[in-house]
Amino acid sequence: MGSLLLVLLLLLLSPSYPRGGSARRRRGARTQSPGGSSHPPFWVRLSPDFKAVPLGGSVWLNCSSSCPLPEGSSLRTELRRGETLSGPRWVSYQLLDVRTWNSDVHCFVTCAGETRGATARITAYKQPTSVILEPPVLMGSDYTLRCHVTHVFPVGFFVVTLRRGGRVIYSESLERFTGLDLANVTLTYLLPSRPGDFGQPVTCHARLNLDGLVVLSSSAPATLPVPAWSPASKALASTSIAAFVGIFLVVGALSLRKYLSMQPPA
Repeated sequence: MGSLLLVLLLLLLSPSYPRGGSARRRRGARTQSPGGSSHPPFWVRLSPDFKAVPLGGSVWLNCSSSCPLPEGSSLRTELRRGETLSGPRWVSYQLLDVRTWNSDVHCFVTCAGETRGATARITAYKQPTSVILEPPVLMGSDYTLRCHVTHVFPVGFFVVTLRRGGRVIYSESLERFTGLDLANVTLTYLLPSRPGDFGQPVTCHARLNLDGLVVLSSSAPATLPVPAWSPASKALASTSIAAFVGIFLVVGALSLRKYLSMQPPA
């Protein structure tokens, strides 16, 4: 009887082992990571991502990535290329004779069959060859101030400012000029004259601002002149002086006559 009960107990327990093992296998299948065919993402960086270069100058760009074993790196640009330097996970490219106002440069890196890229922008600029302020001319009650800014590029990013002493008297942005060629700019301004302006220094300044790059150029100082006498003013002044002298002589003669008349006879 005891042997029969033991056999029955073993028969009842034996089916549970396959089910338990299957459950463990199912749990194992759910927690198993995917196969080794996928790779973590990688980044590509092109630095600097913005660079302002003097017209005709050159620049180096560095293309780097986080890929441990890059399969290849390439650069796409319309600018003329120079030397190339490379190291672990980076390549540096030299660009020559930059003359394009805005040029986008693209760098591509391939890692485990996947290609990613980054972009940088190169901008050319030209500092003024000269900033010249003509000698101020007083016409009527206004000074005519004329400033010449020569051979600038790009014109639309310049601001021209006139200063009297250390104070700004006029400022104008040239953003309305959209041309992308070297240009000359002339700014004319009428400054109302004041008695305290005579002999004051005046200067002209050209300021270029390209995404944080600031280029300043200034003129030599010019002096506000003392008002000149016009022919009509000279004639009026001469007439006034002559009239004053005549009046003075008449009054003097009358005073002398009166004085003499009051003296006793000799």
